[in-house]
Amino acid sequence: MRPPRQPRTPRVTKPLDPPGLEELALAYVARFATSAGKLAQYLRRKLCERGWNAVPGPDVAALIERFVAAGYVDDAGFARGRASSLHRRGYGDRRIEQALRGAGIAEELRASVQGDEAASRRAALVLARKRRFGPFGKARPDPAQRQKQFAAMLRAGHPLDSARILVDAASEAEALEWVDEAAGESET
Repeated sequence: MRPPRQPRTPRVTKPLDPPGLEELALAYVARFATSAGKLAQYLRRKLCERGWNAVPGPDVAALIERFVAAGYVDDAGFARGRASSLHRRGYGDRRIEQALRGAGIAEELRASVQGDEAASRRAALVLARKRRFGPFGKARPDPAQRQKQFAAMLRAGHPLDSARILVDAASEAEALEWVDEAAGESET
């Protein structure tokens, strides 16, 4: 029979000093694509966890400025990549806007990476196919299921008219025609 376990003594972490904070920041940007806002949130959280509750702590803003100048953090590249990724996964413009705002991306930059009408329709089509909404399902949805499909499309950030058109489309060809219509408008 094993002896009973002794309770663990809590591990005491040392407060971060400026070189330790920089190492932590370098490890974070090496591992994750990030924005300046997300990096600032992460570093402030780590400082708080490590006992820097005092006002004059390490200068996080200066560290982030150095990382931006060195090219380790690029808000424009992060915003383009994140918006493109979310569009490919089927998310709408409203949801992309929320994700970029949460990452600390500036309003002008958020507006510049939003897709056009054709990209929004393609994203809605991707979601409808992936989740088997409307004509992409095995059978026509009943009214309760139809409402759930609308709600899912709205939560994904798509406008109500796009959700309605896709869920109520009579066939896959009609849904594809709706997407191609926007692509033709954007080319002219």
